[in-house]
Amino acid sequence: MSYLLRLVVPDRPGLLGAVATALGRAGVDIVSVDVLERGGGVAVDDIVVDLPPDRLPDSLITAAQAVPGVQVETLRPFAGPLDTHRELDLLEALARAAEGTAVKLLAAELPRVFHAGWAAVVQAGGGGAAEVLAASDAAPALEGLALPWLPLSSPLLLPSEDDWVPERWQEMAIEMMAAPFDTPDTAVLLGRSGGPAFRRSELLRLAHLTGIATTVAHLPPA
Repeated sequence: MSYLLRLVVPDRPGLLGAVATALGRAGVDIVSVDVLERGGGVAVDDIVVDLPPDRLPDSLITAAQAVPGVQVETLRPFAGPLDTHRELDLLEALARAAEGTAVKLLAAELPRVFHAGWAAVVQAGGGGAAEVLAASDAAPALEGLALPWLPLSSPLLLPSEDDWVPERWQEMAIEMMAAPFDTPDTAVLLGRSGGPAFRRSELLRLAHLTGIATTVAHLPPA
């Protein structure tokens, strides 16, 4: 079973190695490590691990927090393919995509890039109701939902407690972020049920990626 472990660790040499050693001693296999943020003397890391079937998920928390100063922010099951060039692969796929398929490709691939649960490309329709241009398999029903944050001129974090979020989504603690795509009336929306909350570093990555994707999507296929 794979899990995504988000850690807040002191930003000093050797600390991440100490965490890796502690997890290894607990029989945990590290699959990938993404450094999300650094600053203020701490770093935020996303670590995907494989847990043996005879071990409980709580053992991950115990092993990681055995290293002085390490805090486990969240732990959740993780499923999906992994590679270290996720964003480059997506941009290359966009460059090769047939005309009109870029939005479907973004919705399908962005959850993998950001370790998110789902993604959708939405557009402001009549009366501010959402029109869904494309959505990943796990995306909730968005068609006709009022999205008061559209049109969107800059990337935006959308916490689950915002007033526009349906009650059911709030109960599921769906954390979201959005960035404009192509025009202010169109946005890419990413969500995670139960967290972890998106951080500003992830939001800036999304804005950068969608900006490049907008340009690539308008280029003629190679």
